Amino acid sequence: MKDNEKRFEEDIESHLINQEYRKLSMQGYDVSKGIYLDILVEFIKKTQSKSWERYEKYYGDEAPNKLYRRLEDSISHHGLLHVLRNGIKDMGIDLFICFFKPESELNPTLVERYEGNILGVTRQFAYSPFNNNTIDMVLSINGIPFIAIELKNQLKGQDYRNAMHQWRYNRDPKELIFRFNHRILVYFAVDLYETWMTTELKGADTHFLPFNQGSNGSGVSGGAGNPQNPYGYTTSYLWEDVLSKNSIIDILHRFISNPKDSKKIIFPRYHQYDVVKKVLSDVKDNGVGQKYLIEHSAGSGKSNSIAWIAYRLASVHDIDDKPIFDSVIIVTDRVVLDSQLQDTINGFEHRAGLVEAIDDKKRSRGLTEAINDKKRIIICTIQKFLFAYKDFDEMEGRKFAIIVDEAHQGQTGASAKTLRRALIDKKVAIKEYAEMEGIEEDEVDDTDELVAEVLAQGQHSNQSFFAFTATPKNKTIELFGRRNPSTGKHEPFHVYSMRQAIEEGFILDVLKYYTTLQDQFKIVRTTRDNPEVIEGQAKRVLVRYYKEHGFTIHKKTELIMDNFLNNGQFRIDGKAKAMVVADSRHNAVRYYHAIQEYIKDNPDITSNIGVLVAFSGEVKLDGKSYREAEMNIDSEGHYINSDKKLRKAFRSDKFNILVVANKYQTGFDEPLLHSMYVDKKLHGVNAVQTLSRMNRVYPGKVDTFVMDFVNTHEDMKKSFQPFFETTYLDGQTDYNRVYDLRTKIHSYMLYNDQDVDLFAKIKIDAAKKQDDKALGRVTSILKPVIDQYLELDEKQKYEYRDLLRKFNHAYSYITQIVRINDKELFKEFMFISYLINLLPKDTAEKISIDDKINLEFAKLKETYKGSIELEKTSVDLKPEQSVDAKRKPKSKDTLQSIIDKVNEQYMGQFTDSDKVIISGIFEMFMNDPEVKKYAQYAKENNPEMFIKSLFPDKFKDIALRLFTENHESFEKLFTDTSFYERVMDAMAKELYKKLRK
Repeated sequence: MKDNEKRFEEDIESHLINQEYRKLSMQGYDVSKGIYLDILVEFIKKTQSKSWERYEKYYGDEAPNKLYRRLEDSISHHGLLHVLRNGIKDMGIDLFICFFKPESELNPTLVERYEGNILGVTRQFAYSPFNNNTIDMVLSINGIPFIAIELKNQLKGQDYRNAMHQWRYNRDPKELIFRFNHRILVYFAVDLYETWMTTELKGADTHFLPFNQGSNGSGVSGGAGNPQNPYGYTTSYLWEDVLSKNSIIDILHRFISNPKDSKKIIFPRYHQYDVVKKVLSDVKDNGVGQKYLIEHSAGSGKSNSIAWIAYRLASVHDIDDKPIFDSVIIVTDRVVLDSQLQDTINGFEHRAGLVEAIDDKKRSRGLTEAINDKKRIIICTIQKFLFAYKDFDEMEGRKFAIIVDEAHQGQTGASAKTLRRALIDKKVAIKEYAEMEGIEEDEVDDTDELVAEVLAQGQHSNQSFFAFTATPKNKTIELFGRRNPSTGKHEPFHVYSMRQAIEEGFILDVLKYYTTLQDQFKIVRTTRDNPEVIEGQAKRVLVRYYKEHGFTIHKKTELIMDNFLNNGQFRIDGKAKAMVVADSRHNAVRYYHAIQEYIKDNPDITSNIGVLVAFSGEVKLDGKSYREAEMNIDSEGHYINSDKKLRKAFRSDKFNILVVANKYQTGFDEPLLHSMYVDKKLHGVNAVQTLSRMNRVYPGKVDTFVMDFVNTHEDMKKSFQPFFETTYLDGQTDYNRVYDLRTKIHSYMLYNDQDVDLFAKIKIDAAKKQDDKALGRVTSILKPVIDQYLELDEKQKYEYRDLLRKFNHAYSYITQIVRINDKELFKEFMFISYLINLLPKDTAEKISIDDKINLEFAKLKETYKGSIELEKTSVDLKPEQSVDAKRKPKSKDTLQSIIDKVNEQYMGQFTDSDKVIISGIFEMFMNDPEVKKYAQYAKENNPEMFIKSLFPDKFKDIALRLFTENHESFEKLFTDTSFYERVMDAMAKELYKKLRK
């Protein structure tokens, strides 16, 4: 047994030759032209004889050279990928350079042309006229080299890293064969155990990606690498599967992409190639009506995977050569993805009208037209179905592939239910309903709303769902996953785990460098007034008072800026960016101003720092109104007033800090994002999605950093662990839970069956007759129910509302999984839907205690610093079964008692040096003889006038008096100028609010 690279080459070559490759020597290869010209001519003669005859008549003996010249010109202008897909045109003669396998075999000529492709394999490929270098193996299609492989053998002391080094440093990208999109489209570095690839040689900057299956095989949970192969080489999947004739030509046709206006070639990662292949195979075997949950890690190239699957589903045929789907509908909540998907799909096939994106400009009418016109691929948001479905044509005989982006968002509510209902084949549904009821089909009245509701329930045989998510919840797995008969668990169809993505270096581990800080503070009551208030609400107000306090914001801003200026900004070759995650829109505005103020006060160290803010709507703060578009201004003084402009601005060199409040925590892809400062409670999916904004790789980016002011490292581990490997659902929802909930609702005896029946009759009749008094009549029916509800105590009211909500959520969810043939239950669902909206909202007065409290102590204590390690194990989730109220009803307590409880929760070991200086200044200021004058001035002027014109002198006077009385505690005020300015500003803002009251 030989154990050298030559034997490795021989084994691969032997397999490829047995799989319809032709062994080619260097003899027929023209190094100066970078082509086997005789092979290309042979292919054209065999597959396009008439066209070649015309070509030879036109050019005579010069035909081969003219062919090469025209081919080279076309490649230089459009790229090799375009030429392989579209051929060339010369003097009115069309010549194709490659033929792809037709989706249908109904046309024998197309099949014959496809079989005419000549795949070649050449070992020790001497590619250059300038040196004697060789490539271990080159594959060609119809004479044109398009795949290059360097092989290494660990038995000889080398592995794939040596091959990558060879590609980087021993191959000149200027050589004809290595020019981008000119000949070689993908370069592989292969050893006995691993495969890596790249699509462009850029010297030392060449970036390789793993092309491995995963340690446990492809599509299942595991880490990096490949599993043992009992039948041969560990990496043999590359030449036995990927490089087989049908596969590699298919990849050329429908996978490799050159995005619009982009100088890059995208070759699928192995998990992307594998999921498309397995989805297509399952669709061909099982037809329409199936569901596919695809659990792929954030940052795994999901957009491309969706595009590839959509494109294939739009043309896939069954064994009878008939299209399986009439339309592919991609449901997404991201406008940016719409454009990206369109560009990717249109890159495969330049055909107008293949993709129809229903953006906000087209409104719901655009969706109606796209569905009715039977567009092949439609991209839209799920909410558009709520307004468009009533105008859809009948769906008889039509079949849909529905691709869901971010499957956990909005897939169990009214919009998702409407989508399923809108696309059902009513004829098939009526047949199924009639069989279930034991009646004839013509006896089914589908105009009856009650019957229509039952027809729409459950899974439908004309709809297949392909749901993508990195973070599946229990409902997501049950709705889109498949039940494994051997384990009884619901599981994903295909998995590319977070663990594998991290271990392969395809994404970064955002938990590796994690620092948590704990808020520690003490609040004191400043008045004799000690009112009784609602405890939960008062606690939130007290914590919010601390979090919004000027001192708190400035203290945290100092930590943020100190960390970013001394560490974060220098990462990624000085291009690194940061995100500050605020817990409210008001605090986002506060952080933005505090960072702006810090920049202004420290011009020598912040000259290259720019900050943006992102929040929705309008924020009113200290008497002023703020909007995102009016706060973000570029270097030329123009408003950054759109999502696209903000993303572009943040990508530029002008801005490197983005403050967000409930925006850009999902669907925001900025590879330069390195540092994140979290001042918001994050949990579960929300935590994973927010932190995953940083996980994208970028040249020079080796790590990320998180400073967390709110969450503990245990919180984060708990949030990330379910999604590190595979997530399963152990068990299934009890479908009869809706009846248990209804029984509990009935136990309150606020309404009876007659009320429900009368309500349903009026509502359903109104839909048929357009009764303009129906609304008044149905709401009148509910009036006695509301009156009786108001007589309940607070605990009962809470429990009743909670039961109503749970019933409606359970009904909406369960009826998407199974058909519940119960019209009475649907009537009650309608009844409760109206009742929930009419029940009086919580009328508890807002607690206003700012004038009764003061912040005495505050500090931030570091509680954790290091890596948060996740367990290498899958997680079983449980279905939601509870019918009991989770939260406790509101209870009251005195303000002082609640303050004591909050202080106990947040109290640290404070010293005199931690005492908030503002507290001393505040007390002296409020006791000053001139306080009434300042209060009047605050009421009559805006905050800027108060702060700038009147306050500084008084502040200095009070600060000096305090310094004289307590030199040690107040020394920092007069030894740190910037600290003095920030304290004065924070104090002024706090006093302005107090004095105006």
